[in-house]
Amino acid sequence: MSGVAGAFLCASSEPWSRVVDQLKKMIPTLALRGQAGVAVSAFMQERGIRHGRAFQSDDNSLRIDGIEQEPRFRPHVAIAQIRSGSCGTRGDGDVQSTPSRHFAISLDGALVNAHELRSELLAQGRLIDTNTDAELLLRWIERSCERKYWRRGLPADYEAIFRELDDRIDGAISALLLDMNGDLVAYRNRSGLRPLETMRASNGFLLFASENCAFAGLKGETQQLLPGSIRRVDAKSGRSVDHILNSRGCKAKLCAYETLYLGSPNTSVEGHSHRQTRHNIGLALGRIVAERVQADPLLMPPIVSSMPKTGGPYADGLFDSLAEQGVLAERSDVVAAQFLERTLLGRPKARQSRIAQKYLVSDSAVAKRTIIVVDEALIRGDTSQAVTMMLLAAGAEAVHWAIGSPPIVAPHYYGMGIDTLDELAFWQALKRLPPELRAQSLRFHRMDPPALKIIESNIATAIQAATITYLPFRALVSILANRLEGIDLSPFTLEMPTPAGRQRADRNLKALLAALPVNPRLRSAS
Repeated sequence: MSGVAGAFLCASSEPWSRVVDQLKKMIPTLALRGQAGVAVSAFMQERGIRHGRAFQSDDNSLRIDGIEQEPRFRPHVAIAQIRSGSCGTRGDGDVQSTPSRHFAISLDGALVNAHELRSELLAQGRLIDTNTDAELLLRWIERSCERKYWRRGLPADYEAIFRELDDRIDGAISALLLDMNGDLVAYRNRSGLRPLETMRASNGFLLFASENCAFAGLKGETQQLLPGSIRRVDAKSGRSVDHILNSRGCKAKLCAYETLYLGSPNTSVEGHSHRQTRHNIGLALGRIVAERVQADPLLMPPIVSSMPKTGGPYADGLFDSLAEQGVLAERSDVVAAQFLERTLLGRPKARQSRIAQKYLVSDSAVAKRTIIVVDEALIRGDTSQAVTMMLLAAGAEAVHWAIGSPPIVAPHYYGMGIDTLDELAFWQALKRLPPELRAQSLRFHRMDPPALKIIESNIATAIQAATITYLPFRALVSILANRLEGIDLSPFTLEMPTPAGRQRADRNLKALLAALPVNPRLRSAS
């Protein structure tokens, strides 16, 4: 999980500073996509590529060290990487750690078959540092350029290079590549799981971003870069050309995390606002929560609180739903975040430390009150457990969780930092079930309501919450009915969207089931 942004000034007579200024306006809109800083690369004729880092100043303005401090460096193009933290041995969507003389790259997503590609390049002596998918992609492009073009004194044919690359990689990638001539290449691989939006703005810019919220306040023509395609922008003329990389054609199929969790509420995809989708989910979730609240009358109205920064539209929808059904409640956010960064990525100890530092109880009125915390997802359960304990320590009578998605049953190898089944709360709950009940839960999104309630009860016990209410899979399908073909729902189905992802998930599932005391009949139910 990360973000990319790019600004190419097509009108050469405009002041150079506008390129950096434009990029600085876009970066904060994508802040939720990263938690490890922002890397920037820019190009100026005769001075080449320069690298810098963006920092938030005390007055909340953005500065880009290493680029803005040189008054004679006047780039016509700049790209940014809103970086995620590293997960395991390699970064997820990170910038290359060893700068190239020939390219700069910003990457969103991850390669599932990175091990194969890395082994091949290592055998040829092509890798210096193997920690990031960004460097792996960059070195692969460099190898292709040297082997087929540079040795012969020919210009690189990016259409051919990326066609070969698109056939070779498996995963979810959107990238911006800046070369030593100042040309820009935007790339989205054939899976289409990671978005890449473009805008031909009326102010003379050609813009690129992971989400169209980055174009707020600008006028111009916007569109998504198609899966399995590139757009090449010529440094001298500013002319751009799109190339489809394979004859089959690919339809965009964004990961569900984009709509439910990762994307900004201000982003829309094909006319569908993330904010409205999340509010609709809250409405559906509220109808289930209302039944549970009415079945156990409370002395005082419960407080409906969102998890900060991301859960607001869900909580608003749930609160509106309760009101429609005559359930008296209060809408007040009693949990606050002390910093913006996500806590999804990273090693367990580092994540737990960040979770403890990030959240606090912001409202003293929680004492002796029932709190309904609304969040978009419950992945591992460590964040929800920490927040539950904070609320109980502050005197809350009980903490109930309403989750705006079905149980997450699948690891996500495509840039979300979830690498194994075993780390998911669903699988920890399933382990505690008697063998005769596991078969029903192993149907995942097709499990019957009683089985879902058992899973909810087990996870609630694990995080010390009174209850957990998941959004049923059927309700999610109903809300997304008119665009299901464009959304990958593998987090809830374990049906991975790429071949390497399916093979890896199958191995992961087989290993986990082998460790459970489940008889062959129950294993076959999965």
